[in-house]
Amino acid sequence: MRHFEQVHAVYFDDLDAFQILHNARYLLMFERTIGAFWHRLGWGGTLDAQKNPDQFHVVRANNIEYLRAFRGTGEVRVRVTVERLGTSSLTFGVKILPMDEDLPHASGSRTIVRVSPDVFRPLPWTAPFRQTLEPWLRRDA
Repeated sequence: MRHFEQVHAVYFDDLDAFQILHNARYLLMFERTIGAFWHRLGWGGTLDAQKNPDQFHVVRANNIEYLRAFRGTGEVRVRVTVERLGTSSLTFGVKILPMDEDLPHASGSRTIVRVSPDVFRPLPWTAPFRQTLEPWLRRDA
């Protein structure tokens, strides 16, 4: 399955009182990696409905399962996969992985919904958006 990965540093201020990566930081790393994925595809920057009508989307759900603690400072990989592309929704699979193995510290998903920029009602993704994401879509999705 095709995926996008980004390495993130874990700093002292990312840790909780037990010196474990704070639970809220996982979501922030997911957010930053998905943002980098959008930039990789050429979709980033200022919102402009004329240039990219699919840029208007909202988060419907975030789900995270914490599987094993990341302790101390260092680096982690965040892997993003496109799990499902619906009519107006898109679900990413996300994992926080150590640098040297594929056994995740956490895994989860984020679902977004394309909306109209004026009334924020769901709209179907455009054909160019679907075409760009198709190579990234999980094959059994």
